[in-house]
Amino acid sequence: MLIKSEPLYPLIYITAVFGLRRSEVLGLKWDSINFENNTLTIKHTIVGEGKIIAKDSTKNASSYRSYPISEDVKSMLLYLMSNKEKNKMLFGNEYNANDYVFCWNNGNPYKPDYISRHFKQILIKYNLPVIRFHDLRHSCASLLVSNGFTLKDIQEWLGHADIQTTANIYAHLDTERKANIMKSMTDVFSSSSC
Repeated sequence: MLIKSEPLYPLIYITAVFGLRRSEVLGLKWDSINFENNTLTIKHTIVGEGKIIAKDSTKNASSYRSYPISEDVKSMLLYLMSNKEKNKMLFGNEYNANDYVFCWNNGNPYKPDYISRHFKQILIKYNLPVIRFHDLRHSCASLLVSNGFTLKDIQEWLGHADIQTTANIYAHLDTERKANIMKSMTDVFSSSSC
């Protein structure tokens, strides 16, 4: 897929796999990644439109969460780390030394509104349906529902404060899944010779 050649592809992929908020993926720091234990912890955020406001906190207590990382995510992160080291050497004293995983080649963190705008441009470039960046989070939830995970699983994965939030936002997905189950059951019984 050509989109993999886009510089923002790792950021998009990690956002979709973990269902992260934009503030969470932009706030991801190297101290949040444990390569030895293969975990990624959400504990920092970057917010703000037009300017960057970095926080050493999450939206709420349940937003502070850890994930296991797969080999493909680990490889992607190791590549980004290697690239960051090369950029430090290339830019020298002009490099903005910080601990952010996702940043410009010169080390400056991405602004949140840049990510949203550029994500839309990438979708248009590859003739993909135009969705909001936040819809990657919803897509993650949809995939979790369609693969049989419970609302409790989804609540914990997405870092919602309570299950009611998850139910209010994603209950329609469970309804769609049940409709598909009903269709399958109807097909089974209508094709049998009962």
